[in-house]
Amino acid sequence: MVFNSLSFLLFFTVVFLIYWFPLKNTTKGQNIFLLLASYFFYGYADWRMLPLLIIATLIFFYLGKAISGAKTEKQGYWLTFAGVALGVGTLLYFKYFNFFIESFASLFDAMGLQTNLHTFNIIMPLGISFFTFRLLSYIIDIYRGKGEPTNDIIAFGAYVAFFPCLLSGPIDRPSFIKQLQAKREFNYEQAVDGCRQILWGLFKKVVVADNCATYVDKVWGDIGGQTGSTLVLAAVLYSFQMYADFSGYSDMAIGVGKLIGLRIAKNFNYPFFALNVADYWRRWHMSLTSWLTDYVFMPLNIRFRDWGNGGMILAIIINMVVVGMWHGANWTFAVFGLYHGLLFVPLILSGAFFKKAKLTTNRLGLPVIQDFGRMLLTFSFVTFGLMIFRADTIAQAWEYMSGICDASILQVPWLINRIYYIPQFFFIVFMMSVEWLQRKNEHGLVLDKISNKTLRYGIYVLLVVLLIWVGGHADTFIYFQF
Repeated sequence: MVFNSLSFLLFFTVVFLIYWFPLKNTTKGQNIFLLLASYFFYGYADWRMLPLLIIATLIFFYLGKAISGAKTEKQGYWLTFAGVALGVGTLLYFKYFNFFIESFASLFDAMGLQTNLHTFNIIMPLGISFFTFRLLSYIIDIYRGKGEPTNDIIAFGAYVAFFPCLLSGPIDRPSFIKQLQAKREFNYEQAVDGCRQILWGLFKKVVVADNCATYVDKVWGDIGGQTGSTLVLAAVLYSFQMYADFSGYSDMAIGVGKLIGLRIAKNFNYPFFALNVADYWRRWHMSLTSWLTDYVFMPLNIRFRDWGNGGMILAIIINMVVVGMWHGANWTFAVFGLYHGLLFVPLILSGAFFKKAKLTTNRLGLPVIQDFGRMLLTFSFVTFGLMIFRADTIAQAWEYMSGICDASILQVPWLINRIYYIPQFFFIVFMMSVEWLQRKNEHGLVLDKISNKTLRYGIYVLLVVLLIWVGGHADTFIYFQF
């Protein structure tokens, strides 16, 4: 049941009507219903892992109370350590256990040693990377004194399993629990804005991402048979596919949250307008990067602070490798993270890392030439990294990059010669143009300044027509696999 499906539309319609009519005057009732709806949503996706989600929620709920009530600092530390070990251990087992076995087996084989190592039939729970991070931040914040444990197990359970964010984020912090405990009233303006954000997210996912996927998947399915220029074009399209797919999901999740009176954490801030890689990561998957900054990078940076810039570089590289490996059990993700970590080195050494990038525009409202060049350079760095990210193996990534270096890179990609693919470029340009104009707003479809109702509704109709007319055929989101 995904956001761009009729089954989700039916599911959410029922949730919306029950939530705001029979239950509108009871916050407790709304939270119980949200929790049950979230468990149904997760069970519909994979009922086998629902007990894990429920058990983990109960354990961390009571663990938070135990940490808060610890009699000594040492006792609180060890309780927190046990909770972190349990959360990380669960994540390692379900997501990385077979990966480690395969890696060790390959290493031993390369050394000429015979082993009996074999993988296990482990089912990876959907959304485990997302709800585990919510659980971990809850107990760590309690231990650090940044939050108090809640006595409301229903609100806590709804926070962990909140269905719009359960499978692909954003990763909300424990402060979200306070929203669940507060009385909620239907806000028409917020609901309208939520519908607009959902519509914009659907456009990015269905019209842009899914149509890019048609071409990208075809190229990646036959790397050896493509010209260098075709591989470059597919790499560029994959960058837009990844962005439109994931940010589109986040827009829809945030929009659904607004419809039920809840504010979900912002996850994207127009990352392709970033002026350097540090600026890019402050704008891309913001809920993950801010989480890892607070709970991984900052503790490491403090530990390594006596080493000066070298310590910071080491901390950022470790942090970015964790970012990469968070996406899955594959060496490509580790290399992807290492690559981005190394891109931070010149920024740290030059001092640019410590300064907030500021975009300058000309009289026409476009970026000045220097900033436009920095945006293109950053996009090129990101696109190169996504070749590693998209590959199934390091060898496949190398094959792809080697193909680009071929003399055929000067040939015109076959895509350009097929007129029925031209709309894809138009939709990308349209998306980026709209988001450039809306870069100071929360999402691309903020139309408050357009007073003409005919024009506003004309935009809505145009997007709906495009969804129906040229929508791609993919029905899942890239980040569901993470």
